[in-house]
Amino acid sequence: MLRTVESGNLGKLLEKRMTEKLTAIVHGSGFAGTGHAEALRDAGVEVVGMVSRTPAVVKEVAANMGIPFAGTDWDAALSQLKPDIVALGTPGGAHYEALLSAIAAGCHIYCDKPLTAYASESKDVHEKAEAAGVKTAFAASFCYQPHALLAQELVQQGAIGEPQETEFISHYNLNPLIPFGWSHRIDLGGGRLSNNFTHKLAIALRVLDGKLLSINGETRNDMYVAPVVEGIHDFRERGNFAPDPSGDPELQWKSVDAEYTYTAMASIEPSAEHRMPVSALFKHGGMHPRFQHEDSVDFFGSDAAIHIDGAYAQGPLFLKERKGDWKRINPSAQLMGSIPDIEDDTQRNWTQLAREFVADIRGEGYSGYQTFKDGWIFQEAIDAIRRADGRTEMPS
Repeated sequence: MLRTVESGNLGKLLEKRMTEKLTAIVHGSGFAGTGHAEALRDAGVEVVGMVSRTPAVVKEVAANMGIPFAGTDWDAALSQLKPDIVALGTPGGAHYEALLSAIAAGCHIYCDKPLTAYASESKDVHEKAEAAGVKTAFAASFCYQPHALLAQELVQQGAIGEPQETEFISHYNLNPLIPFGWSHRIDLGGGRLSNNFTHKLAIALRVLDGKLLSINGETRNDMYVAPVVEGIHDFRERGNFAPDPSGDPELQWKSVDAEYTYTAMASIEPSAEHRMPVSALFKHGGMHPRFQHEDSVDFFGSDAAIHIDGAYAQGPLFLKERKGDWKRINPSAQLMGSIPDIEDDTQRNWTQLAREFVADIRGEGYSGYQTFKDGWIFQEAIDAIRRADGRTEMPS
């Protein structure tokens, strides 16, 4: 049951956070959990605890990272450590109850995407966090890609004129024998919408300084079952453990209900100086091969177009005016100096979000980073695409 944070206690907590070193605990000991811990440390936060489901694993990971507390009981850790901030780096299906506990404890929350597995849960945690007065950050964080920020600058400068359309196209050629995990089940937070589309939508909204108005689409599950392989801890390494079914007649299989292909069309209201909504297309084939460097992000305007290589705007970026050729444009030294000097895209983007989030907690101002309200609206969009029942207006 959700406990209410008394206003006096919350005021004391906020006063403490303005004057003392902030502390945090992390839920999750895998790729995202360790990444969130490093991101918060970069932002000047002391990570005092890590919680995960497997005792031996969380103890080893916490020890390797120099985190003093390791445990498996989230509520007990919240009660014992009383952190200012929590970070959730577990799969989305494990977020809901952990989020409610963190809100009840008066913690500010940094949460990976998806916010939860279903829109009803996402709306609930957004509303409860607002009522409790805690700050929230939603880490669909590839909107901080340098070439996405460059595209945002170009659009703001009027380089493409009136924004009209945007397209996000990607094909991943995933191995159908990737061992079963949370990404194969919707209720566990899996699916390409939860873990691919979220980043693309975040990039589109960042570049256009926009608001999602409506969406419709459809999905397809191209993988009905997945093989069971025990003992895999790091999500990124599952492909290395794909089995050979012909060589193992005892191989076990589990059913898959998460989508691996989706197509969605959306209407995005750009920033106030623009007149008309932008038409957006999001197309992804998780099991389909790409042709050469086919994955791309494009923005088309009345005067010019922007093309960025890569499913998540990894770059390079090219600009084409109507009467000219495609010209490569690189991020400026000033832009690159405004974001962390970290080579890995994922870690750099998590870190930038953590810096903005922690600065806001310290009273330095809200920079426009994504919050649980965005996480809720993103999940409403995902649920609408999965229903495939026509155009759905998004909450305001």
